[in-house]
Formats: sequence, structure tokens, C-alpha cells
Amino acid sequence: MPVFDRFNLTGRRALVTGGSRGLGLEMARALGEAGAEVVIAGSDETHLQNACTALGGEGLRVKSVQADLSRPEEAERLCDVVLRDFPAIDILINNVGGRRINTPTEDLSLADWQRMLDLNLTQAFILTKRLGAAMIPRRWGRIINISSINAFWPGKAMRGRSYETAKGALTMFTKAVAADWAGHGITVNAIAPGPFLTDANQRWIGERPEFEQEVAGSIPMGRWGQPEEIAPLALYLASDASSYMTGSVLVIDGGKLLW
Repeated sequence: MPVFDRFNLTGRRALVTGGSRGLGLEMARALGEAGAEVVIAGSDETHLQNACTALGGEGLRVKSVQADLSRPEEAERLCDVVLRDFPAIDILINNVGGRRINTPTEDLSLADWQRMLDLNLTQAFILTKRLGAAMIPRRWGRIINISSINAFWPGKAMRGRSYETAKGALTMFTKAVAADWAGHGITVNAIAPGPFLTDANQRWIGERPEFEQEVAGSIPMGRWGQPEEIAPLALYLASDASSYMTGSVLVIDGGKLLW
């Protein structure tokens, strides 16, 4: 098979959570350009519709489902809808997550701790369990969890540590499920991004303009990542090109962890 054909996703269907903006949108675009039918999920209906309009205008096949995945019951509902309306999900990208709070551990409430674990970990477990299980009889599947370099490195300016804890757990969940499902033809891998200029980070920069250069100065490449730079890596993991890779965590951070 010619090498570029290994990246072709024609006939595949993908679900990308958090697919209406930022990294999720760029990964959804890449999978769609490679031929996949893409379903994007997110909490904001307006953002979902804007993304569908943009991707549809590029000739890509895309649908959307609204769900607030910070709530486990909403993750279950999303699975119900997807399994009913979009059966045979071949590629699952668990991209939803975020920090959202910066509360010191000594002041962090149990409710906020649980909310961050649900947002960054529980929903990925639910979607993997239900949508991944449906891949087993078909003997082919790709699951990609979006972890973070904070799974390995506690951010200096972060507080509360719920984000790092959840991403660390998601990383080991990736490896454990990869081991369990390798014999079923399903690969489970993770991407660990470093600093990217996502909407969330743009908001942080808007509140603290000096933050942009502080972070850029701590990266060997001297800059933040652009969201579209994660897309080729996601396509690789979603395709037959990565057929012998499972349980891996691929860091994409401009060299941030080197320093």
C-alpha cells in the first residue's frame, strides 16, 4: 500500500469531543479532510453550529451533538445519542478537558475537585467504555485521549492540582485500556500537548498579557503552538499509519519538557 494511502479515512466515522473550537476543531478538520465522516460534541450549541458551518463550507461531512461532558450523566446521554444516531464510531478522540480553576490545594473544595476530575477523566472513561466497547465486535478502532504535559510536570503557576492529577490518571488509563484491547484490533494512544494558543489560553493572555512571553520564553522553540499543528499527529493516530502503535503517549510541546 502506498504510504499516503495509510492515512486515508474514507469510510470511517469519528467522534471528536470538544470539537467546535481550538485543538478539537483542528483535529476534526484533519480527519474530515482525510475522508472521515466527523461528529463533533460540545457544550455550546452556537459554537457547534459555527464549526459545522465552517467545516461544511470546506466540503467536509460533519454533524454535531450538544452535551456538557463535565457532567457524567451528560456523557452517558451523549453515548446514547451517538449509538442510536451514528452507529459504528471507528475513531474516538476524547479531547474535552481544561483547568478552569486556579485554587490552592488547601482551599480547594471537594465539589470543585470532583468537577475537574469529571471534566478531564470521568467523561473519557464513559465514552471509552461505551463507544470503545462497540468497536470490539468490528475488530478495528482508534481511541485517542488528549492528555497534557501536566500529566508529567506540575505547572509552576498552577494551583489545586486537580488538572495534573486527572491528566496523569487519563494517561495511565490510556495504557491500561490499550493493553486490554490490543487483541481486539483497537489501538489506544494519547497526545500530551504543551502550550497552545487555544481560546482558553488566549483568555488567560487577555487577563495577563505578560503571560504570553513568559511561557514562550520557557519553550526551546521560543513560541506557543498553533492549534492546527496538532492535527497531523491526530490523523496519524487515527489511521492505519499507526497500526503498530498502542499505549503510547506522544508529547507535542515545542520542547517545553526539555527545560
